[in-house]
Amino acid sequence: MSVHSSDIKRVTTHIIQEMKTRGEKISCLTAYDYSMAGIVDAAGVELILVGDSASNVMAGHETTLPITIDQMIYHASSVVRAVKRALVVVDLPFGSYQGNSGEALRSAIRIMKESGAHAVKLEGGLEIKESVMRILSAGVPVMGHLGLTPQSIYKFGTYTVRAKEEVEAKKLLEDAKMLDEIGCFSVVLEKIPSALTRQVSESISIPTVGIGAGPYADGQILVLHDVLGINKGFKPRFLRQYANLNDIMNEAITNYIKDVKGKSFPNEKESY
Repeated sequence: MSVHSSDIKRVTTHIIQEMKTRGEKISCLTAYDYSMAGIVDAAGVELILVGDSASNVMAGHETTLPITIDQMIYHASSVVRAVKRALVVVDLPFGSYQGNSGEALRSAIRIMKESGAHAVKLEGGLEIKESVMRILSAGVPVMGHLGLTPQSIYKFGTYTVRAKEEVEAKKLLEDAKMLDEIGCFSVVLEKIPSALTRQVSESISIPTVGIGAGPYADGQILVLHDVLGINKGFKPRFLRQYANLNDIMNEAITNYIKDVKGKSFPNEKESY
């Protein structure tokens, strides 16, 4: 049964802001295709992220780096066609905004025009300030992303918790305040200490959305395929798995094969 407010016809950035103001937690999940997006939207999440994690989840790459802007537009378009209520945010992929602000703006406009999405997400702080401002100046809502930023994995060299040391924590807080001041509507905080999440959430006016960042963020986001137990090998500390669809799907497919081999499918009622 859905738990969302039925009187909200379409979630907007303004509604997301209002939720923080009144202390209502924001629920977010990823989606990459029409069928899954329809299910997620009908369940009542406020925000759907078409993440560059599609590079891992849908294409089997080791990192998020290989996915292209054309592929992101394909996934985003599929999601948007299914969604009737949630706010759809799309990741700008690696290489589509880091070069200069003009390239960032062109990438964001392509995403918005060709997919029909409602906002874009960029990883980074002060180093991408000019790109974020350029995108915002065109009227495109921007979600920030701080902490563990997967597009920079080869710089970090590990997926371990970020901002445990004072210097990095201070920079993250400063970056979050900057993203708030220049006009981002929210910011993802990935894999940082819970106490820092609390400090950031209380220090900025825009909503924080955590993943592996503890309970003090204004909202939470997880990868749908992890939540549903479709991915068997990925079980980080921060993940709560709500189903085991891998085993359920395997059993269903095994039974189908058995019925085909045993000549019990299709039967007379299933034939014309």
